[in-house]
Amino acid sequence: MFRVFDMPLSSRSVVSMSARRLVFLGLVATSFAGLAVLMTMTLSPGGYSALDFFILASFLITLPWTIIGFWNAVIGLLVMRLSKSPIEAVCPIEHGDAARPLQSSTALLSCVRNEDTGSLETHLGAMVSHLVRAGQAQHFTLYVLSDTSMDEIARQEEEMTARLKQRFDGQMEVFYRRRTDNRGFKAGNIEDFCDRWGDRHDFALVLDADSYMSAEAITGLVRRMEANPRIGILQSLVVGLPTDSAFARVFQFGMRLGMRSYTIGSAWWQGECGPYWGHNAILRIKPFKDHCNLPELPGNGPLSGTILSHDQVEAVLMRRAGYEVRVLPLETGSYEANPPHLLEFIRRDLRWCQGNLQYRRLLSLPGLLPVSRMQLVLAILMFLGSPAWIGFMASCAVLGMTTDYMPFRADTGALLFVTILTMVFAPKLATVADVLARPDLRRAFGGPVRILLSVLAEIVYAAMLAPVMAVAHTLFMGGLIFGKTIGWGAQARGVERLPVPLALAKLWPQTLFGLAGLAWLTTQPIALVWPVIPVAVGPLLASVIAVATSTRTLGHIAIRSTLWRIPEETNPPSELADLQLPALTGRTTAVVQPVLVQGDANPAEA
Repeated sequence: MFRVFDMPLSSRSVVSMSARRLVFLGLVATSFAGLAVLMTMTLSPGGYSALDFFILASFLITLPWTIIGFWNAVIGLLVMRLSKSPIEAVCPIEHGDAARPLQSSTALLSCVRNEDTGSLETHLGAMVSHLVRAGQAQHFTLYVLSDTSMDEIARQEEEMTARLKQRFDGQMEVFYRRRTDNRGFKAGNIEDFCDRWGDRHDFALVLDADSYMSAEAITGLVRRMEANPRIGILQSLVVGLPTDSAFARVFQFGMRLGMRSYTIGSAWWQGECGPYWGHNAILRIKPFKDHCNLPELPGNGPLSGTILSHDQVEAVLMRRAGYEVRVLPLETGSYEANPPHLLEFIRRDLRWCQGNLQYRRLLSLPGLLPVSRMQLVLAILMFLGSPAWIGFMASCAVLGMTTDYMPFRADTGALLFVTILTMVFAPKLATVADVLARPDLRRAFGGPVRILLSVLAEIVYAAMLAPVMAVAHTLFMGGLIFGKTIGWGAQARGVERLPVPLALAKLWPQTLFGLAGLAWLTTQPIALVWPVIPVAVGPLLASVIAVATSTRTLGHIAIRSTLWRIPEETNPPSELADLQLPALTGRTTAVVQPVLVQGDANPAEA
């Protein structure tokens, strides 16, 4: 019955990728229709007014991402539990021969703009050191591609690069290039690399300033690219580095739980039309250079000009050129640092919001595959769901206050609420089910009691932050109409306490939303509204949450509590030892000590 979830896809498979996509489309369409009927029934008392139709329309706009996330999680859980090799079931590509020397040349692209060079040097130095120790450094070249606008930071970058050149002289070439005009932002940065040096290499491994990858993860991607000449982009699964930021610790724990089931489920039906997230991924340079240059969007205003969310567009252009884009759902060896506080998290999301909304201008591009067009539409709907959710909640409150009868059916309303709540948290719950069923993962995440406590706390935390983000998205999209733009600035990386006035100045709209929600809740029976209390409390306390979770003190308390533990904290991988992460202080010395290679300084003398 469940053979479909245990069957690697190949040319001989009984179930083709087209069949998988038809099954998935049927599940999504049926769910959408069923939920639409449920909402229509829930709004039926007293007939249908204009406000009822607005509520229904807003609700329907919020559904696609919720439904797709649910079915990705369900399929992902089935694959994880029923397949002998979940990775092979969703990414059936040749691994390459690990005993055979690499045959290709790969560029390591570190794309930076106004970054902390100390942290950057630590990450790059550790990655190159591990490639040297693995005996693979001769197949790689490091490029520090700077779009830095500040001369002092550019000077620090040049000095950092000089030290790396000296340290790895004779083992790996290191180049530094600074653009004074950052046309095209990160995509333009990589395009400039392709024009200057692209012909020297077969592949390019794209890294953000906070990216970190083990030698095994890097060479594993290269071997797969060598063995599969039709793959244009191979995206590694990226997990959060152990962190001393309270905000990032809770956030990345939730992401870690939701990511595996969601990614495996989506890879099951997306197949060769997979995602590209812009970093910790390897590109085949020639087709990328020939086919993935981004168009400049004509016109004026914030949704014209350079495309900010470049990665998904490059993925669909690579597919249009006939090359595969695949995600490799492995959770080991590929890391990133998540935003250390709420304001940076919001700012990053708003840049994605503006970039994704630009996709509407690309839907008519000729030659795109149907799955690719759908991915662009879903990327747009991901953010349009926020104002739709705000409109839905506000309209339901107004409807309840302006009628002298109960405007909602209690039975269908309760069923609808439970169903939506289950769908929203399904990716996390699916991965939790898999973790609890596997002794190795139970131990890695700290044991069943710690896992369940962490999950419950994270779900409440996520429920409180969701309306905070929805308000931010909604106001930002309103500002786009009047020409407001986010641009591409430097990202905050380190843990540092946010100033209270700054938090209040940035989050006062959320506070007002929370006050309005709380005022409405006080007029309703507690037995009816208790499940939505976090919707009001989260925005109301947004400034407090932002400041408190940005402090090192709360971050250290979170670490000592051992809640929201990730496997890298339970058993720190040796490749993280060189980073000396605060969250692993006292642990890294117990793991494999770094082996000195030619050009490395003695740690005692550093």
